[in-house]
Amino acid sequence: MNNHPAAGTFYGVGVGPGDPELITLKAAKLISRCDVICYLCNDADSDRPGRSQSKDIAQDVINDRASKAIEIAIPMPYSRDRTAANKAYDQGAKAIKSALEQGQSVVFLCEGDPLFFGSYAYLQERLCEAFTCLSIPGISSPNAASAVAGIPLTMQKENYAVLSGRLSDEKILNHLREFDSLVLMKVGQSRPRLLALLKESGRIHETVYVEYATREQQKIVYDVTTLGHEAGPYFSLFIITRHQRNV
Repeated sequence: MNNHPAAGTFYGVGVGPGDPELITLKAAKLISRCDVICYLCNDADSDRPGRSQSKDIAQDVINDRASKAIEIAIPMPYSRDRTAANKAYDQGAKAIKSALEQGQSVVFLCEGDPLFFGSYAYLQERLCEAFTCLSIPGISSPNAASAVAGIPLTMQKENYAVLSGRLSDEKILNHLREFDSLVLMKVGQSRPRLLALLKESGRIHETVYVEYATREQQKIVYDVTTLGHEAGPYFSLFIITRHQRNV
């Protein structure tokens, strides 16, 4: 719904997993022409305050703009406490709302795909009743990780699931038993626990680990039994597939 006929449009633009060359033509076009560029960034308490992963990915496109865009940075605390995150999204939505009411087009840069574990979804939820919100899909991390590892995510009649690594042990084990192929997202701090669950399920030798897919610091581990039991980075995942395929 758009209650402001002269208002601008809010775009959630997927900039992909990290390699700037994987930004779609449509995404690059919108970034090049919009009035306002919006993105999440590290808050003041982080090691690198103001740093934005999504903006870094799109920086070349931003630099090539004919004119400088207005920028709205939304500082985001790295905490599992949703209260602080919701407050940041509320404040960000308020700033975006002001720009939209002035008739400006606003592009929100989102790593991967805007509606796949994407931060854009929280802003869309706050703005969609009053403004036109459009999502431009981007390459998600499971697809990027599958490509760099050279592993099909699913084939023929295989079933496939994407799980958050923050789910309970019971839910993860149940899915490991039920699904032929899975991607475990948000590995990070959960990596030691997830490795133990993969071993318990008997699927540890069907697992590949990928960090920072398509980025300069990309890392692929085909034998995950060699991984240390310390926490991994935020941008990491496990791909689990059956060795024997009924094709």
